[in-house]
Amino acid sequence: MDFDLLTENFFRPGVLPEDLPALFPLLQARASLAAFIALFHGGDEEVLIRLLVLREIGARGDAPHWSPQQLKSHFAYLDETKLNTVMHRLRTKGLLVWDAETSYYQISSDGRMALSALSTLIKFRSDDGGEIGYISSQLAAGQAVGRISEEDLQHLLSRLNELQQEFNTAVVSGSVSRIEKAEKKLNSVIAWVEKGTEIIKLITADTVNIDLATHRVAQKIGQVQSRMLRMSSVFQRTLGQMERQKVHLGASGLSSTDINSWLRSKSAAGLAELLDKSFRIPLKKGFVLGDICLDVAEYELVERVRDAAAETALPGELSAPPVEHLVARENDLALQELQQRLEEIVTEAPLSQVIPAESFEQACYRLSMVAMLGDEKSTKSAGSIAEFMRSPFKLRVTEGRVLVAERGIKDMSEGWLSRLAQHEEASGGD
Repeated sequence: MDFDLLTENFFRPGVLPEDLPALFPLLQARASLAAFIALFHGGDEEVLIRLLVLREIGARGDAPHWSPQQLKSHFAYLDETKLNTVMHRLRTKGLLVWDAETSYYQISSDGRMALSALSTLIKFRSDDGGEIGYISSQLAAGQAVGRISEEDLQHLLSRLNELQQEFNTAVVSGSVSRIEKAEKKLNSVIAWVEKGTEIIKLITADTVNIDLATHRVAQKIGQVQSRMLRMSSVFQRTLGQMERQKVHLGASGLSSTDINSWLRSKSAAGLAELLDKSFRIPLKKGFVLGDICLDVAEYELVERVRDAAAETALPGELSAPPVEHLVARENDLALQELQQRLEEIVTEAPLSQVIPAESFEQACYRLSMVAMLGDEKSTKSAGSIAEFMRSPFKLRVTEGRVLVAERGIKDMSEGWLSRLAQHEEASGGD
């Protein structure tokens, strides 16, 4: 690099490039930067072919050395003259190294670093929010080897602040479409932000290998990341408030947001055509208020007369129906089914055969009814339930458990229903 030409063409008189702190790291890395200059100097087509050749040579990790014949055979789809030109440039610029003893080509150290950076860039370029992922990967790599770059931290902090400002602007704008677009972008980068948060925690916890300035930048990144993680709830709350304030167009089901989205889908020519048709006939005040006049006239001519003719007197008093008629029909049917099950018992039957029914609720109802068999109050009551309570059966329950495992019942208390003899029935079951 010619420093005289650099000073003469770009700097003011008296300024030395070596004295600029921002330029000094670039001057130190000019050997590595020369690899990128050699790769990306020239037209797009030339750059793509150079990258193609260099990436193919570097992709063979198990055999990194290439003979001229192997290169010619591998790149048979390229013009031989163009291939020789690319190989010559890569060799003269230090991206490829020629070993005279073995007569093989191999990639130089600068070429390896350039390929590695390029591979990472291509991998994250296809992902949503890839810029955050790319910078986070550089920080993770630096943290793993104990070399945290303040420049990478500044890049991440700058990008996070840009996104935060974009999200805040979308919320302040009050536009549903802008908020939904910002929410979609947040969802695309939120995974990288969460991973970046974990990396920043490791960096801030390490107070030995990083300096104070780098530690401060990492703390600022953590604060911005925390605010971004809360933006999802801010978007939802703002959209909810706007949904409650949305204007609906009659009973059509459409809202102002739907009309806005539909208009945004139209091209400029389509919008001009709509406006041309809309303002061809001048608007009149009577036409604008016609729907209001129609509503008022409808009430005065129809609804008022209908309200006056409506019967609003309270109905007369009625006697309450008998208590036995209040029992639900489904309970009567369930009680009849239980009664039939009891009639099938000759002498004694276990509860595990009598109680299970089509559903757990019906089984509970049967168990509650069986527990009332022989109740003394049944002698003074009337109705189907009292009649059931006077059935000639006796319930006996022990402390044991019986496995049922069907019809919603896992297990139940062990017990039996015994039919009373005639003399026991006459004496009240004693």
